[in-house]
Amino acid sequence: MIAFLTLHLRLPGCTSLKEKRGRIQPFMHRLRREFNLSVAELDLQDAHQQAVIGCVMLGNDAAFLQAVLEQVNHWAEGNWPHGDVWDSRVEILHE
Repeated sequence: MIAFLTLHLRLPGCTSLKEKRGRIQPFMHRLRREFNLSVAELDLQDAHQQAVIGCVMLGNDAAFLQAVLEQVNHWAEGNWPHGDVWDSRVEILHE
């Protein structure tokens, strides 16, 4: 099974793409380190004040994957210091 978490982040006051990257890169590295996830910026790469981050896990237990990604979502909401998490979504793909 493949589990996805999509986070739509808001970056108020961000005035350049360089500043945006400087804010989201450390956050993505911390997600990787804290939760052993694959993490990437998925969308809105050219928008200064928004970002869409995707987190992916593989496993054989859908309930476990769902619980971990919900924990990641909760952690992200509490540890994103540069704005807020506008939206989040967890999806589990069964093969």
